[in-house]
Amino acid sequence: MSNVLQGERIPQVMRAIALEKPSDKIDLVDIEVPVPECGDNELLVKIESVGLNPRDAQFLDSGFCGRWEFPHILGLDAVGVVVKAPKGVHPNVGERVMWHADVEEQGVLCEYAKVPNFAVSVVPDDVDANEAATLPSAGMAAIIAITKVHLIEGFTIFVESGAGAVGQFAIQLAKQAGADVFTTASKRNHALVKRLGADVVFDYKEKNLCQKLNRELGSQGFDAVIDSVGGESTIRNIRLMRFCGRIACLKPLPVFEDYILYKKAPNISVVSLDGAWISKSLCAQQKMGFMGNSLLESVASGDIKVPKISLVEFNAKSITAALEKQLAGGFTGKQIVQVSW
Repeated sequence: MSNVLQGERIPQVMRAIALEKPSDKIDLVDIEVPVPECGDNELLVKIESVGLNPRDAQFLDSGFCGRWEFPHILGLDAVGVVVKAPKGVHPNVGERVMWHADVEEQGVLCEYAKVPNFAVSVVPDDVDANEAATLPSAGMAAIIAITKVHLIEGFTIFVESGAGAVGQFAIQLAKQAGADVFTTASKRNHALVKRLGADVVFDYKEKNLCQKLNRELGSQGFDAVIDSVGGESTIRNIRLMRFCGRIACLKPLPVFEDYILYKKAPNISVVSLDGAWISKSLCAQQKMGFMGNSLLESVASGDIKVPKISLVEFNAKSITAALEKQLAGGFTGKQIVQVSW
C-alpha cells in the first residue's frame, strides 16, 4: 500500500528531455514517456529542479560504459516533492527531497522520477529547490575528496579549479578544517574564490604556474591536493606534493612514470559518486543521503554558500545550449533547470 499526496493527480505519461541515440554531439529532444512504477522502498518524486553538470553530456557517444538504454533521459542532480510513497516509509509524501541519481539508469530531466527512500536527503524549509539542486554532484564530491585527503588544521591543500562548483565547495570545507588553501582560477574569479576562503590564488593560464606555486609554498610541497582536471595536471600536482602526500582525483588517472611514484609515494584516491550505484552498495547510497543532509544543513545555517545560479528552461533547446556552454569551459556557477514550481 502507498500514500499519495493529497490533491496530486499522477498522470500516466510525462515530459522528459532525452538523447534519442548515441551521438558525438549534444542532440537532445523533448519526448513523452510513462511515469515510472515504484517498487518497495521507492519514492515517486515530482521533480522541481535539476542541476546540470558537464558530465551530463560526457557519455553521449556510447552511453555510460555502453549501459544506457535509448532514448536516454539525462540529468543526475534532482530536487522535488514526494508524491507517492509506501506506507511507513520515510520520507513521506509532501516532503521535498534531494538526491544524486544512478548514472546507469534513466536520468532526472523529467517531470517524475523514482528513487530509493534511503538515498535521499530531506530539504529544510529555508533552503529553496534551486539552491538544493546545486549540491548533489559538486557538494558530495567535495566532501568525499576532503575526507579522502584527511585534512587537519595547519595542512596546506591545493584545490584545482577553485571557481568550479566542486572547487567552491572544497575551498569552504577545507577552510572549515583549518587548512591553508591554494587554488587556481581565471583572473575574473580571483575575488570570488578569496571570498570563499582561498588564501592564495593563481591564474590557471599562468605559463610558469609550477614555479610560482613552488616559490609560494617552498620546498615542503602540498600536504593534499584535490584534482578535478586530470591528465597531465594530475602528474603536475603530484610533483607539487610532499613525500607521501594525499591526492583525491575526480577524473580517470593518467599513466604515471615510475620515477615520480617512487619519489613522491603519493596516496592516490579516486572520487566516485557513481560507484555507490554501480556497486549496488546500499550502505554507500545511504551515505550519499547523509552527505546531502550535512550539505543542506550547512547551507541553511549559512556555513556554506552555493555557487551563483543560472536558470534554464525545461526544454531540449535550452538544455542543449546550457550543456554546450558548460562543455565550452569558462562557465562559473551552476545551471539549474526549473522543471516545475
